[in-house]
Amino acid sequence: MRKHSMAALVLAVTIGGSGCSATGDDRADAGKPDVATLRTATPAATTPAPPTDKRPRARLDDTDEDTQARYAPYEKCMTEHGVDIRRTRAEGVTSGPIGAANKACGNLLPLPPWELDPANPEAKDFARDVVACLKEKGVRYVEVSTDGPGWSLGGEHNDAESISKGMRFSPECERAAAAKRK
Repeated sequence: MRKHSMAALVLAVTIGGSGCSATGDDRADAGKPDVATLRTATPAATTPAPPTDKRPRARLDDTDEDTQARYAPYEKCMTEHGVDIRRTRAEGVTSGPIGAANKACGNLLPLPPWELDPANPEAKDFARDVVACLKEKGVRYVEVSTDGPGWSLGGEHNDAESISKGMRFSPECERAAAAKRK
């Protein structure tokens, strides 16, 4: 039975394929439809354009050493522009000498991990998965942040146990949520 169905399939593809081939005249007329069509002159892009931002990106599995190495060029640049970021909060400042340093060094500031990046349309879903994992681990007061992708620990009363457990289990839950999404 298998040989017959395979032969029928090959025959159907051969007959159907030859009926769809275009001659030179057919191809010349291909751009001039005789009937109304929904086609546009230029095809729509199927994938978004690659980002022009060449900033380094942090990863969920970064070690402390990875993080330090990733931030080192930014820190060096800021220091060369007269800003000690270990003593001065420079993030978001756009005016004065700190603003000028931020403008010069901004391309070296690492982006957050993609799972936590506000530009990621799935970041809130990732945060919900992490919160569910943390609750399974016994964190009572944890919720998805309302001001961006992430989660808040401790609730209204800054519950120390929830904060402590949340800090301890967050990396594990982040890895579990990331693995679930692959």
